[in-house]
Amino acid sequence: MLRRTLSALGLALLFCAPAGRAEAGSPGWQVVVADQGSRRVFVLQSARELMAYQGPDRLPVVWSWTADRAPDVADLSPARSWTNPDEAKSRIRQGRRYLLITATGGLAAVVDTATGRTRWAADLGPTANPHSIELLPDGNVAVVASGGWVRLYAASQGPRATAYTEFGLPGAHGVLWDGRSGLLWVLGDGALIALRVGGAPAAPTLTAVRTAPLPDRGGHDLAPVLAAPGRFWLSTLRGLWQYDPAADRFTPVRLAGSAAERDVKSIGDEPGTGRLLTVAPDHTAPCDWCTSVIRLHRPEGVRTLSGTHLYKARWWGGQ
Repeated sequence: MLRRTLSALGLALLFCAPAGRAEAGSPGWQVVVADQGSRRVFVLQSARELMAYQGPDRLPVVWSWTADRAPDVADLSPARSWTNPDEAKSRIRQGRRYLLITATGGLAAVVDTATGRTRWAADLGPTANPHSIELLPDGNVAVVASGGWVRLYAASQGPRATAYTEFGLPGAHGVLWDGRSGLLWVLGDGALIALRVGGAPAAPTLTAVRTAPLPDRGGHDLAPVLAAPGRFWLSTLRGLWQYDPAADRFTPVRLAGSAAERDVKSIGDEPGTGRLLTVAPDHTAPCDWCTSVIRLHRPEGVRTLSGTHLYKARWWGGQ
């Protein structure tokens, strides 16, 4: 294995295939972060190990990826399109783990973590502002952009497939495939919408079948509640919520203080422990929308990754 040091962040960087679901007795799931400062996605130690670490700023990183050093996306103008990565999540399909990423510069991609190569990638342009991405069971890829839409790309047709169907959604920020209902859920500024996927994989269609107005404006993150399959975590400008589609009900999520519930960019729970992981911006220069802090809840914990500009952090587990 090749070991390097990322001096700009003071992080010990260990390149290897990312681990899968935690074994019994292990410290738990690892954490993936999108760092806009270094233009990298990092998979970090488990949260328990991070919280217990008493050293300086050299935090072990178990896997890393950047479009800047990925030859197979060089044709997609990464110097511009990989600006400000804003999503990083794990998906497992047919026994393989994929990193799903977007960047506000326009890049959206699905990366095979075993090889580091992209299964699919596209440059959506400098004005789209993509914010999240989802991999469907048939290999197609959904991308949401705050420019006002969700697109379902026919990514199953090839690594540079560009055909897509589009559904307009003001302030689109979150997207999630729910295998239980067979619906694609998308989160916008004022509503959570369920879309039915139709057509053939090469020519998919999207049809709205359900709309739930949000209890607060500014919908941002959408993630599965792993402890209660079928329910979703949501974040808005002023709060955190759990949505139950069966009851069509939003329930407020209370943390240690109301400040921890506002303007959250990402939220998720760790199976087994039920611990929550959130990221929210510091609203300080030089990155008003970023932070160098990841926060745990139930029980509480804070870890600062000095020198980073984090936008989201998620559990790196199997889904």
